[in-house]
Amino acid sequence: MGTIINPKKVAVIGCGFVGSATAFTLMQSRLFSEMALLDIDRQKAEGEAQDIAHGIPFAGPMKLYAGDYDDIADAAIVIITAGANQKPGETRLELVQKNVGIYRGILAELRARSYSGILLVVSNPVDILTYTANCLSGLPEHRVIGSGTVLDSARLKYALGAHLHVDSRSVHAYIVGEHGDSEIAAWSSANISGIPLQDFCRMRGHYHHDETMEAIAQSVKNSAYEIISKKSATYYGIAMSVRRICECIVRNERSILPVSTMLHGCYGIRDICLSMPAIVGQEGIETPVPISLNAEEQEKLRFSAQTLRKIAAGIAL
Repeated sequence: MGTIINPKKVAVIGCGFVGSATAFTLMQSRLFSEMALLDIDRQKAEGEAQDIAHGIPFAGPMKLYAGDYDDIADAAIVIITAGANQKPGETRLELVQKNVGIYRGILAELRARSYSGILLVVSNPVDILTYTANCLSGLPEHRVIGSGTVLDSARLKYALGAHLHVDSRSVHAYIVGEHGDSEIAAWSSANISGIPLQDFCRMRGHYHHDETMEAIAQSVKNSAYEIISKKSATYYGIAMSVRRICECIVRNERSILPVSTMLHGCYGIRDICLSMPAIVGQEGIETPVPISLNAEEQEKLRFSAQTLRKIAAGIAL
């Protein structure tokens, strides 16, 4: 029997750049009335909690504090951002051994307290760590969610909106697969408010479709590396992505987001976590959404899954 959950409580484990930006964003969201911050460096968590709490009078009432694992056992959502930082020139997958070790300790603490809320994995490599959390948390799969390619897809929408001079909220396009170097832009299903992408491009006077789309896909894939080379870390975009996922859960929106989940047969892919669109609501993942991919995209998706499966095979769980 799990601990009784407080639906208005959230916890953030890890108070580095991403965790702190996430906590700051959630404080402003008014989604929660209580938030606990945890970090291996207790003073860091206390400092962030105090600093962020000073903005509460400009947002809305919230109990915000640094805590320990006993304090978060009843949180509706536990967000894990803890882990080693991605260094310049380092791929997300190179982080795997360090961060799997960190996750083992965190998940053991949650399991010891019979945690039964929703686990939102944000640390990189997010697909491998979502797989790790599925294996070690004791939670049902639909309650273990990786932030996946929600941010990558937002980057794609932003880039397409800028290219086509249209509101990015009218762009419907997904990055699927790994949150990383083997990710795939699902161009075959992309549209602008229902108008196929190529038709809309022509409407806006753009005709070099293949070359431009390849350039945009590469810019999206490499954007994290570019930002890291300039300012050492990325955190604002992912913080907004986490807020969006939390909105879907808390408000039971049943929105479709490309989150990382365990797959069981989608395009022949099984027993590994990667991102495909899914309906997200108050119970976590409600159901996957099988978007249409052309033959080339399907092959790239299977390659992405194989890349991740090789990594997963090399870690001891």
